[in-house]
Amino acid sequence: MMKITIFAVAALALACALPQDQPQAQPVQIVKQDSEVSENGYNFEYETSDGTSRQEQGDYKNDTEQQGLSVKGSYKYVAPDGQIISVTFVADKNGYQPTEIKDGDKPAQS
Repeated sequence: MMKITIFAVAALALACALPQDQPQAQPVQIVKQDSEVSENGYNFEYETSDGTSRQEQGDYKNDTEQQGLSVKGSYKYVAPDGQIISVTFVADKNGYQPTEIKDGDKPAQS
């Protein structure tokens, strides 16, 4: 009886360890990439083959209103449910301020 139990457990473990037939996802390719950095700020952008993209620009501010980095940008991706999500943002002396748009909706302050 013990041999049968051990054999059954081993067979179950082997069956669970076999690779499952899952569709292979295509690797994501970078289709566009650009960047520039200077002492006064930076900017970059990229886009991938799956629809993801990002663009950002940072400027160093040293005036009476603000000292530090002021950043503006946006990013876009396709959510697991197929919906396209786009976010634009500003990050400055007032903090991070994103605005999200889903599939062409009107902008909603997040």
